[in-house]
Amino acid sequence: MRNLRLFLVILSSLLVWQTPSAAGELRVDVHFSSHETAVIREYFQQSHSKKSHGKKGAKGLPPGIEKNLQRGKALPPGIAKQALPVDLAGRLPPPASGYERIVVSGKILLIEIATQVIHDILTDAIL
Repeated sequence: MRNLRLFLVILSSLLVWQTPSAAGELRVDVHFSSHETAVIREYFQQSHSKKSHGKKGAKGLPPGIEKNLQRGKALPPGIAKQALPVDLAGRLPPPASGYERIVVSGKILLIEIATQVIHDILTDAIL
């Protein structure tokens, strides 16, 4: 009985001691690399110069929703999102497992698929 109690005390101490370390290891910092940013900007600069200048860009979001498009926040429910153009996606390396790149209101977002949390934003890529 004494050995069991000692074992449980040691086990609980290890669990408490390991928790902060394990939590720190689980934190993943996913963002657009400088290469990805350059490829995305170049793509939209080229596509903008090919388009007629008479077309207007995507309609903006209401200010309250626009304000919530920030790193660390989840995408608002029901927001209109689009996949990256196929030819652009083909020029980029695949995103990290569990993440996707999308277009929302003229911005390129890198989001975690499971939680819809925004990890990075390119605000000035689409002209």
